Amino acid sequence: MLLFNHHKKKNKMSCLKCLKYTMCVVNFIFFLCGAAIFGLGIYMSTTFKYLSLFPALSAINVANGLYVIGIFVTCVSFLGFLGALKENRCLLISFFILLFLLMLAELTVACLLLFYEKDIDSFIERELTASLQKDAGGNNSTINWKTIQDMFSCCGVNNASDWNSTSHSENLSSPACKTNTQQMGCYAKLKTWIEDNLLGTGIAVIIICSIEVLGMCFSMTLFCHISKSGLGYK
Repeated sequence: MLLFNHHKKKNKMSCLKCLKYTMCVVNFIFFLCGAAIFGLGIYMSTTFKYLSLFPALSAINVANGLYVIGIFVTCVSFLGFLGALKENRCLLISFFILLFLLMLAELTVACLLLFYEKDIDSFIERELTASLQKDAGGNNSTINWKTIQDMFSCCGVNNASDWNSTSHSENLSSPACKTNTQQMGCYAKLKTWIEDNLLGTGIAVIIICSIEVLGMCFSMTLFCHISKSGLGYK
């Protein structure tokens, strides 16, 4: 009986040790990914002049979004890595709480997008129109319209008629504006592109949520083990 208990305890310790180092490796990989995302944000902010689609929300752009994501991922993964490595209850519970709050934020955003889909759709169209009118008037816009038009093979918000005769020649020089004056506008192309990538985005979100749940389970398992072992805060 004593021998059986000894083997059982040994197997349990081996599983927990494996769990500990698995958390360390995974969080170290995510730490590197977060640093890479932050670096990409710096690159985009220095390379691309216009990154925001919404004039009213000019602070919300691709570069700033990458900054926030990169910093958050590096901080959370650092907590998970160090907490698992040092078997520190304080760091592990902080890691658990941050992942839990992140999941709540993701669910909140998903619900808002679902309930206010039509309002968001109208907002995007208004913002694109405002940006185009600003660009057509000779003012700097938050959008590089020539790049957007070349990328999505579109012209204007609804069609080429959105650009008047005094508009910037570089915007009207886009292939989509030259070949067909009734070319589909960028608003419709952007909406189609989002709908086409909706499935892939949903799968990515499910994978991310699964990783977060696993991270929460692993951290709580180690936390409970440390508490039962009486190791306390190190």
